[in-house]
Amino acid sequence: MTGVRPDRTWLVAIAAAMWGTDGLLRKPLADALPAATVVFWEHLLIVLLLSPWVPAAVRAFGRCTGRQRVAVLIVGGGCSALATALFTMAFRLGDPVTPLVLQKLQPVIAVLAAFFLLRERIRPSYLLFALPALAGAWLLAFPEPFAVQVTALHAGLLALGAATLWAAGTVLGRYLAGSLAPREVTVLRFLIGLPAALIILLFQGDPIAVPLANLPALLLLALIPGLIGLTLYYIGLRSTPAAKATLAELAFPATAALIGVLVLDTALAGSQWLGFAIVLLAVTSLGWHDRVRKPTVRLAEVPADR
Repeated sequence: MTGVRPDRTWLVAIAAAMWGTDGLLRKPLADALPAATVVFWEHLLIVLLLSPWVPAAVRAFGRCTGRQRVAVLIVGGGCSALATALFTMAFRLGDPVTPLVLQKLQPVIAVLAAFFLLRERIRPSYLLFALPALAGAWLLAFPEPFAVQVTALHAGLLALGAATLWAAGTVLGRYLAGSLAPREVTVLRFLIGLPAALIILLFQGDPIAVPLANLPALLLLALIPGLIGLTLYYIGLRSTPAAKATLAELAFPATAALIGVLVLDTALAGSQWLGFAIVLLAVTSLGWHDRVRKPTVRLAEVPADR
């Protein structure tokens, strides 16, 4: 009989906080390169860095069941490359508010998917943390939280697609934890995401080549929020219910907002600071509560099929 794995919600939150450094690195790149070009080079550099472990990951993929292979393909092609492209297209086609509004549905979608796919059972106490965290994320996202208008249907559908794929990535990553090591999931995510990113790049007609001056920033982007952040994320997911992980991921916008204020000269409204504090308090309290009291989510065992 194996022991109960310790809850690692805190590690998921640390990984998400590392994703929050993305804006600091991506902003100068976004001014110089198309988004699809940046996404392609992120994947390419990470695959090159992980090349010694590619053969082992491919062998692990070969041992997966049919369902697990589909999950890996969705995580790599959908959650990594396509979701980012959809979210970027939503900003280009519609107003800047619509994608942010619909992205807030990601935790809700993840909780529903975790219930139906992983049979995670959510206790009523979970709502005591989830509802304030969602409310805080809303306040953090919008300077005028009670005057938000969603008008662009096309952009809305693209943003909803991105939120659904990212939520699926949380749940499927937890599902794969029973059969694949965190390193194998990370390698396969970027290995499969690379051709998907190339297809998106060619479809949009953006250039593949980049100036040499941009390579250091691309490498840092690939390393910190990309490779290191996702590796910690998948380690945390092995023993963290998806319903809790999706709330811990709210450390991403909170860290991004803090970096925006401290480094990028962004000003936050008073309600946004309130939202930041609520998100931080809710996510921290959730982890503390589940360590000292009855867990808010029952972690379903994901069977290993190999």
